[in-house]
Amino acid sequence: MTQLTLIRGEQLLAALALAASGVPVLPLRAGKVPFGNCRRCIGNACGGRPNMKTPGPCTCPLPCHGWAAATVDPTVINSPAWARAWREAAAVAYHPGGAGVTVVDLDNAAAIAWARATLPATRTVPTTRGEHWLYRGAMTSANAVRPDVDIKSTMAYARWLGPGTGTMADLPDAVRALVVKKPAVVRPAAVAVPAPARGGTCPHRTPAYLARGIAMAEQRIAEASSAVHNTVYETFLAVLATHGRCGCLAEADVERLFTAAQAKGESPRHCADAWTNALTRLGL
Repeated sequence: MTQLTLIRGEQLLAALALAASGVPVLPLRAGKVPFGNCRRCIGNACGGRPNMKTPGPCTCPLPCHGWAAATVDPTVINSPAWARAWREAAAVAYHPGGAGVTVVDLDNAAAIAWARATLPATRTVPTTRGEHWLYRGAMTSANAVRPDVDIKSTMAYARWLGPGTGTMADLPDAVRALVVKKPAVVRPAAVAVPAPARGGTCPHRTPAYLARGIAMAEQRIAEASSAVHNTVYETFLAVLATHGRCGCLAEADVERLFTAAQAKGESPRHCADAWTNALTRLGL
């Protein structure tokens, strides 16, 4: 048996042991990346994981879907369908959120020094360049929450580098606060739209009609799970197509739309560009 084969076998045994303890696992390729979707599952065509919101099995037996492939099912992990992946795997990964854990990934000595001065002590795992700090509790994942610090929990994966040392503490508010963003709402310079061409009463100027339209637009943006840029632009376009020519849109309505878009990760610049492009498309 070659050393490489032995390593692969040890990875499978480690994965099965983790799964038995309730930790969802998946294999990683060289470069610390998951196995990509097979041809039948590209674009979630299999339908097994709608919007990639939760991990779990789908109709495809292969370890597709990145972090969402993580499982605790030993039958799946040890199946012939996963055998090739384990033969090619370079490491074992796990889904921290699925295990009820949050990993604060510290990439260098400066990040570790910041954590020691700022965060409660907890279990630590040494990495190639820094440390993983593990807390009990799941939260939203985010990259670059500060220089050389990432948060890995729900909808993310982390390499399994051993159990670590120390007692795992409960997830503190100081870590949760790292991913809380308060985007500044930027009002586009060209919000003003023409008044009714014939001067009469705006047919849409009823509080209920306009409020319902803005609320529906906010909901559409909030529910976008992919192609957020396009969804924001198309929503802005739809609002302006209905209300842009009669002048019933108030500044507060535009602020609501921008706030909804920025809550989905759009930058102020992207919001302003989408609004301007929608105005231009409609000739306003």
